[in-house]
Amino acid sequence: MKITKLLYLIIFIFIAFTACDDDDNKKTIPVDPPVEKDMSGFAHGADVSWLTEMESQDVLFYNAEGSETECMSLLKDMDMNAIRLRVWVNPTDGWCNKTDFLVKAKRANDLKMRIMVDFHYSDSWADPGKQNKPAAWEGFTLQELVAAVEAHTTDVLTALKDWNITPEWVQVGNETTYGMLWDDDESISGGLTANNGANYTQLHNAGYDAVKSVFPDAKVVLHIDRGNRSDLTQNLLTITNANNIKIDVLGFSLYPETDNWESYTTLCINNMQWVVDTYGLDVMICEVGMSNDAPETAQSFLSQLVSQVSAITDNQGNSKGLGVFYWEPQCYNNWKGYTKGAFDSEGMPSAALSAFAK
Repeated sequence: MKITKLLYLIIFIFIAFTACDDDDNKKTIPVDPPVEKDMSGFAHGADVSWLTEMESQDVLFYNAEGSETECMSLLKDMDMNAIRLRVWVNPTDGWCNKTDFLVKAKRANDLKMRIMVDFHYSDSWADPGKQNKPAAWEGFTLQELVAAVEAHTTDVLTALKDWNITPEWVQVGNETTYGMLWDDDESISGGLTANNGANYTQLHNAGYDAVKSVFPDAKVVLHIDRGNRSDLTQNLLTITNANNIKIDVLGFSLYPETDNWESYTTLCINNMQWVVDTYGLDVMICEVGMSNDAPETAQSFLSQLVSQVSAITDNQGNSKGLGVFYWEPQCYNNWKGYTKGAFDSEGMPSAALSAFAK
């Protein structure tokens, strides 16, 4: 009886000692913390303003291994560090209004991605061919439009601030090569003129001042199209500077074809360098895209563009090229007729996006 009890005691002590030893060993096994990506430096960006609308229609996104992945997280995993989001005043379907914008901005901010706000000052698309007033602003005088731009900009950015989100860049207008908030008889032939340039500058400066009143450190971007067209850039800056325009960054769009991307890139880089040398402004590509039928060509184009924009400096050697943003890269299967996305027909990133890898 005593022997049996002694045997049980020995077995119990052995098991207890072994268990403690295992626990101690488990505690000493090193566990690597999750690696947080460096989101600073040159902006590798994407405009994903269609994202929530796409998700509402069950469009899905997949990583290179074929696993379903949330789109912004997927882009971050591919070394994107910035998100650009457009804001419309009162769109009829609600997409890209203030609320929808805030939802996407919060998602980007939660991922620690940097944010560019793109004000269109319209209920729908604003671009070189149309700069239509919001319906609520029709019939406004110039000074009433100036006040409306200031109030709308302040309202949206204050809402962003209330959510503890700070944008790094804010576009006052979208592709305003020929001005913004046109009258019905606005002429775009020849670009801005001395007559309409003064009015445009008042509208732009109202937006600039509103941005700085909410986020003093945000960089205000004046965004124009066709970065390869130095004549348009020079015309705009000559006229607006004569009217004391306020700009921190001049941003460009660039959409070459597969057979002319090399000449477009050279022209655009030369144009951006001229802006730096002549006006001392920072420069960036706010929108870029290429046919998703040629992902390898797009990769070559984007790799060269990213490399050359990031190398732009002033004559003191200060870096002046801030970043490159792909426009709606997550689009595939002709979403809304757009064929310059950077995902394949299965919803996976194409080779084009590898150009943004650090």
